[in-house]
Amino acid sequence: MKKLFLSFIVCFLFTSMISVNASREEAAGSIINTWIWEKSIGGSNNPYVATPKPIGFNKKIIFTQDGRVITYKDNVEIRNSTYLIEKGKGYFDQSEHDLITFEGKTYVIENLDNQNLTIVSNSQDGTRTIFKR
Repeated sequence: MKKLFLSFIVCFLFTSMISVNASREEAAGSIINTWIWEKSIGGSNNPYVATPKPIGFNKKIIFTQDGRVITYKDNVEIRNSTYLIEKGKGYFDQSEHDLITFEGKTYVIENLDNQNLTIVSNSQDGTRTIFKR
């Protein structure tokens, strides 16, 4: 009976760890995809709206499973660098958020779902950039 009870506990702990790791991978993996730039909205010190048509080019970024972000301008690769997702404080509200750092800047992940990615520059300018899948 003691061996059966011990086996049950080991099995329970093992399945719990698998569940926790799978949840982490799903949360971190949700950004992994190709994102097409839809628009950027300037912060309060520099209000503007930029979209591909008036700017004159299309932009897309691809976040890979191995921690790389590849940036394309009109389907030509212009940058290939690393990215890092971590918890940290937002510049404007000093609350904890998911932050993503790439290409030398840190952004607050404001919205991330199956179709939308909105990042806000984690600095005084507060530029908001919206991507779609």
